[in-house]
Amino acid sequence: MNNKAKHSVATSQKTIRILDTLRSLGGAGVTELAVELDMNKSTVHNHLSTLEAEELVVQNDNEYELALRLLELGGYVQNQSPLYTIAGQELESLASKSGELATLTVEEHGRSVCLAIERGHQAVTLDIYPGYRRPIHLTAHGKAILAHLPAERVDDIVERHGLNAATARSVTDRQQLQSQLTTVRDQGYAVDEGEYIDGLQCVAAPIQSDDDEVIGAIGISAPASRGDSDGILDGHPELVQSSANIIQININH
Repeated sequence: MNNKAKHSVATSQKTIRILDTLRSLGGAGVTELAVELDMNKSTVHNHLSTLEAEELVVQNDNEYELALRLLELGGYVQNQSPLYTIAGQELESLASKSGELATLTVEEHGRSVCLAIERGHQAVTLDIYPGYRRPIHLTAHGKAILAHLPAERVDDIVERHGLNAATARSVTDRQQLQSQLTTVRDQGYAVDEGEYIDGLQCVAAPIQSDDDEVIGAIGISAPASRGDSDGILDGHPELVQSSANIIQININH
């Protein structure tokens, strides 16, 4: 899959790179951005001035940060999603019943994207929020979705993004991933055992339409040390499958 625009606009690409870098750095000055992006300082300054005028960044002292207008845009996108509207109550219920971190995820541009998140009474604190993107092959949510995508779509995603590792447990072999996806289809849920974050286990189930098209996944995350020897697998697969089933019924009927 070729993810390059046919007629890309260099100025737009630079602007997006600046916004992405401000996010990853948590704010930065002109000089730091210029070094990080290998751009001319005057070019960076001109982009930042334009972004500030459009209320997409704010300047605090000598540093620029992302502005709340981006939250407005993201909130609009979130509220436009039928899955978010329908699944919200069930996501809250899953967090309450499990006591853990419950997340609703979709696939976009070959990545696992968090659509919504709810925290139970013992939820682990993670830097995850609506819009947070992760490699789709490293998470239970992502594998729950991948397992029900057409084979050619899975091939396109792997070709585009690769199978890079995040931890020593990460799956980086295409055949091993395919074996995991077969297991997901057979058992009805996916598991991530420290494949994206060391010491974190996740379990997720796919959400499908009436014609079996996968539209998202719902699941929970918890420290691997929680619970007995089975950890997060102690009863939680049934919980996430039940939540996915309820959401599917509400969406399809």
